[in-house]
Amino acid sequence: MEDVGHELPPANHFGARKKRRTPHIYTTDEISRLVEAALWLRPTRGLRPHTQATLIALLSSTGLRISEALKLTIADVTRDGLLIRETKFRKTRLVPLHDTAVAGLQRYLARRGPGSDDDPVFIDKCGRPLRYIAVKETFDRLVDKAGIRSTSARRPRLHDLRHTFAVRALQGSPTGRGRCGAHMAALATYMGHVNIYATYWYLEATPDLLRDVAMASEAFMSEGRSA
Repeated sequence: MEDVGHELPPANHFGARKKRRTPHIYTTDEISRLVEAALWLRPTRGLRPHTQATLIALLSSTGLRISEALKLTIADVTRDGLLIRETKFRKTRLVPLHDTAVAGLQRYLARRGPGSDDDPVFIDKCGRPLRYIAVKETFDRLVDKAGIRSTSARRPRLHDLRHTFAVRALQGSPTGRGRCGAHMAALATYMGHVNIYATYWYLEATPDLLRDVAMASEAFMSEGRSA
């Protein structure tokens, strides 16, 4: 039924809206299966399985961009966390790590062997920096081997590990508008977003986060009506 008292503005009246691809949010079990599948890569007694497994684990536990992880050098692994130098927006930031992530990274470095400060953390079988295309191709095969399927027509991506980290971090946000705001600002800084609006977008990624937004909006409107 139409209401002649209201009129909808034409499409794109306020400018075209940027459309983002809906990410695949990996479950904890799916990430475990990816890491397990990586450990069976050939040669099983070589460094490659541990390189791929550690890289996947690091991306899922920190939300780093894949380019940031591949550019890490030995000197960037500090006691206080990972030093991410002049990244996407020419900014440098320090990314603290959970104790389990520190332990996993140290185990990999011990297996990798000693290197100079400027040497890359993640290397191929010849000791050269890992190339993105090689990592992506391997990851796509691991997704199939782990039996991971997306609910959409598009396959799960490597970059979706970053989306997954952001969504899980938001799901763990403390209650209260002020505390949620501080949590969001901290997450934006941790992930290296130049604008917090890029972080707000993750609120649309899962139904439960959208439900939380709807409930918060309803509470906000109720407070306004009762004021």
